[in-house]
Amino acid sequence: MDYRAIYEKWLDDSYFDEDTKKELRAIENDDNEIKERFYADLEFGTAGLRGIIGAGTNRMNIYTVRKATQGLANYILKMNKEAQGVAIAYDSRRMSPEFADEAALCLAANGIKAYVFESLRPTPELSYAVRKLGCTAGINITASHNPPEYNGYKVYWEDGAQITPPHDNGIMAEVKAVTDYATVKTMSKEDAKAKGLYIVIGEDVDKTYIEELKKLVKNQAAIDAVQKELKIVYTPLHGTGNLPVRRVLKELGFENVYVVPEQELPDGEFPTVSYPNPEAKEAFELALKLAKEKDAELVLATDPDADRLGVYVRDNNGEYHVLTGNMSGCLLAEYEIASVKEKTGLPADGALVKSIVSTNMADAIAKAYGIELIEVLTGFKYIGQQILNFETTGKGTYLFGFEESYGCLIGTHARDKDAVVASMALCEAAAYYKTKGKTLWDAMVDIYEKYGYYKDDVVSMTFKGIEGLEQIKTIMETMRANAPEKIAGIKVLKVRDYKTGVVTDTVSGVKSDSGLPSSNVLYYDLEDDMWFCVRPSGTEPKIKFYFGIKGTSLSDADDKAAKFTAEIQNMVDAILK
Repeated sequence: MDYRAIYEKWLDDSYFDEDTKKELRAIENDDNEIKERFYADLEFGTAGLRGIIGAGTNRMNIYTVRKATQGLANYILKMNKEAQGVAIAYDSRRMSPEFADEAALCLAANGIKAYVFESLRPTPELSYAVRKLGCTAGINITASHNPPEYNGYKVYWEDGAQITPPHDNGIMAEVKAVTDYATVKTMSKEDAKAKGLYIVIGEDVDKTYIEELKKLVKNQAAIDAVQKELKIVYTPLHGTGNLPVRRVLKELGFENVYVVPEQELPDGEFPTVSYPNPEAKEAFELALKLAKEKDAELVLATDPDADRLGVYVRDNNGEYHVLTGNMSGCLLAEYEIASVKEKTGLPADGALVKSIVSTNMADAIAKAYGIELIEVLTGFKYIGQQILNFETTGKGTYLFGFEESYGCLIGTHARDKDAVVASMALCEAAAYYKTKGKTLWDAMVDIYEKYGYYKDDVVSMTFKGIEGLEQIKTIMETMRANAPEKIAGIKVLKVRDYKTGVVTDTVSGVKSDSGLPSSNVLYYDLEDDMWFCVRPSGTEPKIKFYFGIKGTSLSDADDKAAKFTAEIQNMVDAILK
């Protein structure tokens, strides 16, 4: 059935509500818009669903959410896991509470108990709740840091991590097998509650989650020493972080935490930012203004679902410096690992886990502390998978894990990025270094001096719509078929094609296995401890080009990075000309 016929079916079928039909009638003369909405089903991938909110098979709406949940329910029933139930959380986005309820009521209609948070909660707390409540799975309604027109649906398994093989493939197959929306089960909330299949959760989980975070503090004495002096500015960017971040900092004793008032309350329109992403400079404009007024040493921003953390730190001259995800990740890795070493000594099988597109500085830190460095594919679920492997085999002790995309995890209470615990740990680290007469920027410079001036960055290019998908495909296919000998004038030493699993040494010609699952990613090891990587985004219409260089100083690293960025644009232009 072509897209126009599916569009007409939605208009004629009594299953779809009148508001949906009214929205669709409004585009009856816009064939391109009809095609965008109906040319395909919104893809349920390894990260679940993410898309623009609206009517249509290729949009986020109550019907696509129900369909995805029916597939998940079918998989849970096949696995005989229905007795454990499913935890459900949601963020501040448009339709998030409605989508959470639709998922819960579909599960209930399939005889699976849903534990639904009473109001919005951060992603890491959902991950924690799955483990705390002993659930089979978890669902989080969020589109993370996407623009306001998006929403999404993430699925977690019983270990608290987002789904990985074999469960991801099994669930995807079940979702794909649901072809008739009318076969999807649902029921009223009243009936679900009466049957004990819709359970509201809240403060009972909040309290134990915060207590778990507080156990991870390494130097409470440092906090006690400077809690009246250290000044912190925080913004939740209209999302879920406001209450948990403020709560944990208050309970630890920090007295000077200033929240950006314009961005404090949840708002799915994100009125003060066009893009609620703590990676974006724009997201910090109001926070930095407040920081200068308060003379704050540390400025923090969490994204709408509070799994990513952006950071600015003040130096002794009053200048604020941005910390990229790689920088804050390494700063925290150094602090946490050094603290463990000082307090208890490092375990013989300790490990630092990072994604393949994260900085090589992590490798240097691991080497210096004599611990294992483990590389995984992009996606924090693969870091969670490593923790699960440590637990099931009894081999390996998780010390820290992070991704360049502003996400890390301290502790094993959750199995996803946790910006709440990261905020707590950075404030603790700021207190610790303050007792040593240092700022966090001083600590960052010390790390550069110790390990080298690593500079890592990512260039994201957006290609929207059907045509955009073809352009992204062309870039990947061209680079895969014609491996470059040099990138930005730097010699390629190895080509890692994670789709085929083949690593090719360009000097010797020897081929080996990547040792990681198949993924549409190309990675190039370059001379002088540099690297380059390209991959399509799994959640947005983007292709991302990552690179890492090593300079002789901060300014030299910046200069090299600027040249690399320019070369990436030239390379893409040449491919698409």
